[in-house]
Amino acid sequence: MSASGPPVIFDPRRRAARLARAARRFADADFLHRRAAENAVQSLEATLREFPVAVDLSVFPGIFSRTLTESDAALRVGVPSQPSELDSLADPGATPLPFSEGSVDLVVSLMTLHWANDLPGALTQIRRALRPDGLFLGTLLGAGTLKELRAVLTEAELEMRGGASARVSPFADGFDGAGLLQRAGFALPVADVDRVTVRYAGLPELVRDLRAMGETNVLAGPVRPLNRSVLIRAASLYAERYAASDGRIPATFEIVHLAGWSPHESQQKPLKRGSAKQRLADVLGVTEHGGSG
Repeated sequence: MSASGPPVIFDPRRRAARLARAARRFADADFLHRRAAENAVQSLEATLREFPVAVDLSVFPGIFSRTLTESDAALRVGVPSQPSELDSLADPGATPLPFSEGSVDLVVSLMTLHWANDLPGALTQIRRALRPDGLFLGTLLGAGTLKELRAVLTEAELEMRGGASARVSPFADGFDGAGLLQRAGFALPVADVDRVTVRYAGLPELVRDLRAMGETNVLAGPVRPLNRSVLIRAASLYAERYAASDGRIPATFEIVHLAGWSPHESQQKPLKRGSAKQRLADVLGVTEHGGSG
């Protein structure tokens, strides 16, 4: 950990290189991003508000814009501005956002924030860019993502080399999502976990999709490449442990959907402790019994 900041978990230059490679074939594996965009647009359709100034901080932003134009919310949301360079999102939050404080009505960030070395700091920057009562909608990969791949790579490397390196990112726990938003200063925070299982013919097909998404290993520090024998053993373990009767293997993706509002005096506030007008027993329709002490 550096003396002046959070630990460096991911290498931004390595991440930028992965994104540049993925951009050429991303359309072949954009299904998770499309799912995230559809969820964000559904949230906007249920929010009867206008968002004239919108920003899309997604690493591949075109998907959200296209999904929005096909929705009932399109007339209430301004055309989202987008970052000009993929490199600027290689480490979200590492550099100041190019927006003045309180200047944006809506910020969307899909499938990007799980690469932030300082996730609370990135969320705080987004909240500051929002006008009072502005909305943030975000999506990131959660801790259950690629659990099968993590297990077989570790076991295969231990078996073949006598030691193992981290190969899959340490994704955030989705159940901490609302707490992260609250820590960053958002009001009315909401987090929802969506688990998706995708089935592949084998490990090479899964790795091909991960490369097309830009979701392969970018952990900081020296990386010892996986040799052919380790990969063959990992593929064998994957099939032995997880394959269905048709031989296809599952890959779990945990998508964490986040929503939070920039604080405003008009927003609903929780009641102060001790100010409730009804007893909990009355609300639940149960009869209270005195304790025996």
